[in-house]
Amino acid sequence: MTNTIEKRVKNTFHYLHEHAEISWEEIETTKYIKKILEENGCKVKTFDDCTGVIGEYGNFNCNHPVIAIRADIDALWQEVNGKFQANHSCGHDAHMSMVLGVLWTLEQNPELKDKVAIKFIFQPAEEKGAGALKMIEKDVVDDVDYLFGVHLRPYQETKLGQATPVIVHGATKTLNAEIEGEDAHGARPHLNHNAIEIGAEIVNMLSKIHLDPRIPYSVKMTNFHAGGKSANIIPGNATFSLDMRAQNNELMDELEKEVHSIFKSIEDLYHIDIKVDSHGIAAAKTNNEAINIMKKAIEDTLGKDKVDEPLVTPGGDDFHFYTIKKSDLKATMLGLGCDLKPGLHHPEMTFDKDALINGVNILFRAVLNTYGVSG
Repeated sequence: MTNTIEKRVKNTFHYLHEHAEISWEEIETTKYIKKILEENGCKVKTFDDCTGVIGEYGNFNCNHPVIAIRADIDALWQEVNGKFQANHSCGHDAHMSMVLGVLWTLEQNPELKDKVAIKFIFQPAEEKGAGALKMIEKDVVDDVDYLFGVHLRPYQETKLGQATPVIVHGATKTLNAEIEGEDAHGARPHLNHNAIEIGAEIVNMLSKIHLDPRIPYSVKMTNFHAGGKSANIIPGNATFSLDMRAQNNELMDELEKEVHSIFKSIEDLYHIDIKVDSHGIAAAKTNNEAINIMKKAIEDTLGKDKVDEPLVTPGGDDFHFYTIKKSDLKATMLGLGCDLKPGLHHPEMTFDKDALINGVNILFRAVLNTYGVSG
């Protein structure tokens, strides 16, 4: 049975990897998963105004707690071997495949169907930090008591054959900004303020932000564009982006205030306007009950010596919006060791596909442990 499911999971992974789609454009991915859910006993829901698909499996008419298992479905847009394309370099193809593996495992244990109420959430646009909020808007977790997620981990964090019961992501925020000034002739630098020099001043001031050193945080400029093809024009306008990270939401608030204070000072000094648009992902809100369920599932599947400590990482995931928007939701994200190299979001990221069945079995065991049933 395990070998059959493992083969299906790997085949599904390879298909999804070869048919990657970027955020909000996961149309064929949604259709593909919808078909599998329908073929395996799920009541299926899709949406008119966005991608993503929900499958309900089991008995929702009794007093069972409802468990949701979430997989993100979007790919990144990045350059691979000299060509820009949709690319699953963050492991979402693996996440989808493992969650479908849980469904297939349930189907091979038909005696469980009346004992469980499982909601499979295949969520779009995680890479945009917006998909979870859209699913919340669609009320998909309103009736959910427990929420489990999964994410592949780089080899530096979690070794192959091991797993962590919780990923403690930090808060992340992206600021996209526009400097609004006026151009000037290269021979008349006194008639404007050079947007490139203003950008350099912002970078310099960002380096002087000092917050609580006991809590990890960072802010850096990751994109800057000013000027055009004419080298004798001093640009007055520019666009730039900042990547901001903090290990908790409170420090992110402080960091954001400091950044906006810098913008205000620059505006006053150079008599220009800086327009800012931002979006971000909240830091993890952890739940001990859910973590202990996942920890026991790892022990039961891999052994007690294969359970890692909680993984604290500056990376972000919009998974945590579910618990922030629904405070009584008991949630955790499994971190799966899989010898992932050289790192997440690397265009040539690889991992050991044999680890996929570990993820399936751990998540399935977490379901059984939540309901207190053997399998």
